[in-house]
Amino acid sequence: MSIKITMLGTGAALLDPDRGHSSIAVTIGEKTYLLDCGTDASRQLVKANIDPTTVEAVFLSHLHFDHIADFPVFVIGNWMADRQTAPIVFGPQGTQEFVDHLFEEGAFAVDIKARLQYPQRQNNAIALRPDVRLMAPGLIYEDDSVRVIAGLVDHIPEEISNCFGLRLEAEGRVVAFSGDTAPCDTVLELARDADLLIHEATFPEAAIEFRSKAGIGTYSHTSPRQLGVLAKEAGVKSLVATHFGHWDSTNPIVRKLAAKHMPVAMMGPHLMDEVATDIREAYEGPLRLAYDQMTIHL
Repeated sequence: MSIKITMLGTGAALLDPDRGHSSIAVTIGEKTYLLDCGTDASRQLVKANIDPTTVEAVFLSHLHFDHIADFPVFVIGNWMADRQTAPIVFGPQGTQEFVDHLFEEGAFAVDIKARLQYPQRQNNAIALRPDVRLMAPGLIYEDDSVRVIAGLVDHIPEEISNCFGLRLEAEGRVVAFSGDTAPCDTVLELARDADLLIHEATFPEAAIEFRSKAGIGTYSHTSPRQLGVLAKEAGVKSLVATHFGHWDSTNPIVRKLAAKHMPVAMMGPHLMDEVATDIREAYEGPLRLAYDQMTIHL
């Protein structure tokens, strides 16, 4: 079976007209698996000609809003598209509470109650009741197409919430996904000899020192140079850098919003070349810098 990866959203947490929030579709044969479900993920699925009702499971790496905000859109959109099964969603502790606040007894209760007046919508209400499964390190999911292995990564303090990276094994090939993380041994092992590693590179080296002085989450992400070292050590066959912190934007509003993260004067598309150069200091394999709707075939 063919394996196709579609980068649905490749930005970090700011609002950006050119980059949606984190989401990746992994399509294996006729089945699709969704890694994160950030803002605009559902619309981007349709734009990529992927039927949302073919998504077998959703894996939420952590509970930052830019990785989960489209989940109610995904669920309600699937319901309205006549999905006949409860969507499966994996996530860290807190995922059940997140889901419980959304649907028939939550934020969208009025919308759902109104639509349930139509017999057509009553026939598949099961689609509004996600099957929530908590992630833990190790094998978390397996079907006839894929095995999914999770590992704890270093992003949010563990006393607030766990964060996970993922390893997908299918058809003798491996796709690893870092989630958001500082460099850590878990990602190294999840990515070991992977055919494709999809890893965050949220900020360019030029912004790291600025963020350090500002005290804004500097050590919860991976720099491009650190990513190059990790990819080389893990022996990955190809690398996609993603979750870019809007530093390539030319949009005046995005630049204004990003000013507390880096000097606006340093922002622009030219930084893409700098990021690639920094990764290449250590990693010599095939490298892609992600953009929304990028596709990779394995």
